[in-house]
Amino acid sequence: MSAKGRACSIANALGVVGERWSLLVLREVMLGVRRFDQIARNTGASRDILTARLRKLVEAGVLEKRQYEQRPPRCEYLPTEAGRALQPILLGLMAWGDRYVTTGPPPTIWEHSCGAELHPEIVCAHCGEPLGQGESHIIRLGAAP
Repeated sequence: MSAKGRACSIANALGVVGERWSLLVLREVMLGVRRFDQIARNTGASRDILTARLRKLVEAGVLEKRQYEQRPPRCEYLPTEAGRALQPILLGLMAWGDRYVTTGPPPTIWEHSCGAELHPEIVCAHCGEPLGQGESHIIRLGAAP
């Protein structure tokens, strides 16, 4: 069996964001936390791990590093278009955790711009119908090794 595995966009995406600290960094950035010390405090990541994850997310084009102070030089991290596109994924992961992992009420609740509590749902872009189990099938599958 090849070490590469099946050609797959999920595997490609996980190569960029598929690590605990990367996802927690993205959570913080989506919550509006932009500075290294704040991200470190809110994620619990060590400084060396956080530095490596932030560097990788910047290199992958998910975050933008922007200097906000000259002396001493300090930077903040902002989501790029690619980073903002991950918000529905993070919200879906949060909803899954709320339902299947977290005991008690959800620790974080988002509100939609309409004023209602946000509950993300995947819908078909063509017909607008929600995606239910067994209502889709593969029409092209990445090649296996």
